[in-house]
Amino acid sequence: MKRGVAYAGVAGAMWGLVLMVPQLLPEFSPVLLSCARFVLFGLVTLVLAIPMRTALGRLTLSDLWMIGRLALIGNLLYFICLVAAIQRLGVAPASLIVGVLPLTITLYGRHDSGGVTLRQLLLPLGLILAGMLCINLQTFAVEPGALADKLAGVLYALGALACWTWYAVHNSRYLKQCGHFDSHQWSVLSGVMTGVLSLVLVLVLALWQPTQLQVEAAPERWTLFWLYSLGCAVFGSWLAALLWNAASKRMPLTLSGQLIVFETLFALLYAFIWRQSGPSLLEGLAIVLVIGGVCWSMRQHEPGRAPATA
Repeated sequence: MKRGVAYAGVAGAMWGLVLMVPQLLPEFSPVLLSCARFVLFGLVTLVLAIPMRTALGRLTLSDLWMIGRLALIGNLLYFICLVAAIQRLGVAPASLIVGVLPLTITLYGRHDSGGVTLRQLLLPLGLILAGMLCINLQTFAVEPGALADKLAGVLYALGALACWTWYAVHNSRYLKQCGHFDSHQWSVLSGVMTGVLSLVLVLVLALWQPTQLQVEAAPERWTLFWLYSLGCAVFGSWLAALLWNAASKRMPLTLSGQLIVFETLFALLYAFIWRQSGPSLLEGLAIVLVIGGVCWSMRQHEPGRAPATA
């Protein structure tokens, strides 16, 4: 289990870096940032899929149906919503709202075997929920900005939360049920499908909404756009997904759901470094509550404390 926690931590560090990109490239739309990242992700994984002819021969219609849904909901729609939330709220509030994933994943996947009972997680999850309330107080009562824009940002963050809750639970279940793909193969196949769907979206926009793909930016900003998109594709998509899939196979869903919080914590760290200031009182309280809740939940999963069934 310790190896699974380590894998999840490294994946969270990479995803935290991805959350900084919308802040660094505010002139680019959520759809454009998402499509660039995932088309490149598809190209990278397409190269990696070339030696996987044997694995490709094992693909079933059920596999393709699941990979398609995971790619659309857990990658494309999730990142579009997340970018839109970050551009309206900032990295810290958006990442902390999405950071309620430990609560939603645990509740949604609580009937899976190998976890602890919901009663054992009520107090840890209560701390996490209190942390989310603190960051929302920070967003609406302290941070400047138009109320309508903040509300839209919160709705986008909630949309991202719903997308990744569904993705985390169904991806973990399918990986454990389907024994004919390992973590690397599944990540590569998911990447190829995500790239195909993103390319389809680009073509649709080019034909019917070309203004969505047009941005007035200096050449050096476009260079940064493609460099950041490539970094997100390689490290934030392929490698992070590979590590997360490996972690999901080694831990019960109720624990792996808690470890999503690594993404939030690393995103906060990077955001504070970027703005060259520490957290506010409410942000600090939110961080303490979230970390405390996750550590408490991890303790509930120690051998001898968790029952055999969820």
